[in-house]
Amino acid sequence: MIPDDAVTDRTTNDRTATDRNANDRTVTDRSTADHAVRDSEVGGGAPRLVEANGVRLCVQTFGSPADPTILLIGGAGSSMDGWDEGFCARLAAGRRHVVRYDHRDTGRSVNSPAGAPDYTFSALLADAAALLDALGVDRAHVVGISMGGGLAQVLAVTHPERVATLTLVSTSPAGPTGSELPPPSERMRAAFADPAPEPDWSDRAAVIAYMVEAERLFAGSAPFDEEAVRESSGRIADRTTDIEAALKNHWALPEGDEPVVTVRLSDVTAPTLVMHGTEDPLFPLDHGRALAEGIPDARLVALDGVGHQAPPARVWDTAVPALLHHTDRK
Repeated sequence: MIPDDAVTDRTTNDRTATDRNANDRTVTDRSTADHAVRDSEVGGGAPRLVEANGVRLCVQTFGSPADPTILLIGGAGSSMDGWDEGFCARLAAGRRHVVRYDHRDTGRSVNSPAGAPDYTFSALLADAAALLDALGVDRAHVVGISMGGGLAQVLAVTHPERVATLTLVSTSPAGPTGSELPPPSERMRAAFADPAPEPDWSDRAAVIAYMVEAERLFAGSAPFDEEAVRESSGRIADRTTDIEAALKNHWALPEGDEPVVTVRLSDVTAPTLVMHGTEDPLFPLDHGRALAEGIPDARLVALDGVGHQAPPARVWDTAVPALLHHTDRK
């Protein structure tokens, strides 16, 4: 991902090694060498495989485990790469332990044949909770986008003791709201009715072009950075075990035998922040408003010109402080 130069502009104060080990918040001046250590922590460790919920998941962490943990849950077909490294590093610079991971069938996590996922939505939910166990985290600030926002809502209702706060990005209520919400935009409905032809999955250039056009479809009105999306898509394709499975399988999840949890927004007890693009073509802004109105004491931050996407770099000055403020609690 594109490095975030702004990370180096943070305060020149940090905790001493003794303070960090004691999980103390006292801030003292540190030497340049100490800053280099902190910069290494903020930059993220190497992605690694962990055993969670009986499967192997690939995870990457940023920052110190002594800091409050933010668990980032991606959307359908999205690996950890859906959360930009620069975004994660900014959160880590704000003294957060940031965790991003590959869902099943994305990135380096366990995968099943393309078009035939051997798990359910409930398994993806259990993966998120089990990942916290694998990392030794009792409670986390859970952030979910799109499908990941649905997972996060269910997690907050079924495992409230694990969710310190909840942040919902570009998503929709996972249960009834009592009013009809607007459908996807006309261009989205047209694309669903007449989808683009699949690429030759063995042709890297064709796959990347397919991914770029998919990203363009979900974007808002702000200028689309095709070069950056093309570079990111290439990196995702190169680190994914089976890119066809990654882009297909979450849309083909089978119905499970386990009971389906119906989320009542009023049952969400975790302090909740809703971040939603004003030009989301899949879930128009009223979906975000419904979440903020239905969840007790929730707050909505509208991201101007943003589509159905993780907060892009141009709105990080809004999104990152909002998220750090929201997660500034145990």
